[in-house]
Amino acid sequence: MSTFPPCPQCHSEYTYEDGDNYVCPECAHEWPKVAAVAAPEQRVWKDAHGNPLQDGDTVTLIKDLKLKGSSTVVKVGTRVKNIRLVDGDHDIDCRIDGIGALQLKSEFVKKA
Repeated sequence: MSTFPPCPQCHSEYTYEDGDNYVCPECAHEWPKVAAVAAPEQRVWKDAHGNPLQDGDTVTLIKDLKLKGSSTVVKVGTRVKNIRLVDGDHDIDCRIDGIGALQLKSEFVKKA
């Protein structure tokens, strides 16, 4: 069984090594081995001031935020402890005392 990566053009599994390149016998595409070994980039979440955020950080809101479907407003200066970073429309999952679970965008918080 081959441990070579599949062809990036036709996704063929029958690739082989030829010097410093991989070659696909089905579409004749050649690509360098170095590109196939490159590590994927890690996403970096940043607050409104450009500081990197991590899971478990404490952040402070920099803007009043209305909650959708409710008359409740989360006031500026509210501290949110133990955030969790997620991919998607909103960047932060958190729990605020007295309000409950929320999803926030990182552009409305600053690292405390």
